Amino acid sequence: MSKHDDNDLKLAVLIDADNVPFSNIKGMMEEIAKYGTPTTKRIYGDWTRPNANGWKGVLLENAITPIQQYGYTTGKNSSDSALIIDAMDLLYSGKLDGFCIVSSDSDFTRLAIRLRESGMKVIGIGEQKTPKPFISACDRFIFIEVLEGAKKKKTTATSTDKKKDEKIMTKIDVDTIDIIESSIEDIADDDGWAFLGDVGNLIVKKKPEFDPRNFGFSKLTPLMKSLTHLLEIHERESDKKGIKHVYVRLK
Repeated sequence: MSKHDDNDLKLAVLIDADNVPFSNIKGMMEEIAKYGTPTTKRIYGDWTRPNANGWKGVLLENAITPIQQYGYTTGKNSSDSALIIDAMDLLYSGKLDGFCIVSSDSDFTRLAIRLRESGMKVIGIGEQKTPKPFISACDRFIFIEVLEGAKKKKTTATSTDKKKDEKIMTKIDVDTIDIIESSIEDIADDDGWAFLGDVGNLIVKKKPEFDPRNFGFSKLTPLMKSLTHLLEIHERESDKKGIKHVYVRLK
């Protein structure tokens, strides 16, 4: 993969219509734009089925090309094979820096591994039910539930449901805490300080699904500041006026 800034990456966006909800397409495309420019956007499904109607209204608006795949065999997802074949064709075209695979299906685990072996950056987007092997096979994995469309959907929930969601979203699990601590230790200087940007990058390498939004925080800095019992935070002036670099250290 050529050495670009992430937002310069040329990405192929391949969507499995059978395993993601159409209501989140706007949030998905906005999220993908943070990581690069989608030069190819394709979605795979059986568009003759009634349950595909929801997608049809958003495809034109987002310039996504629908690929028709008939369900020849009951219980088998033919879209998987078509997506995988197209991904390999696009890989060999030599015109891309990475792929975004939008699915909650573990069948794409081997594809993600193969693309990364060829130097591609692989971003996965799927629901929180996505099996761990597929998540781990990606460079980064974003849960659909934290994207813009999902947030709007939550506002219609009952107050009891909201409280339940908030409790889930704000609890930082022990495994995540351990990874935060080990990542700080891995890159800390002699005084124990580590640059937060580098810490965040290392955490994602260890845990591709790590995202502050999973815990109710918009960014990494406020998440770290919430861990006052574990961490010290120090903001240092940078060469650019008004910009501060954040450093963290274990207490």
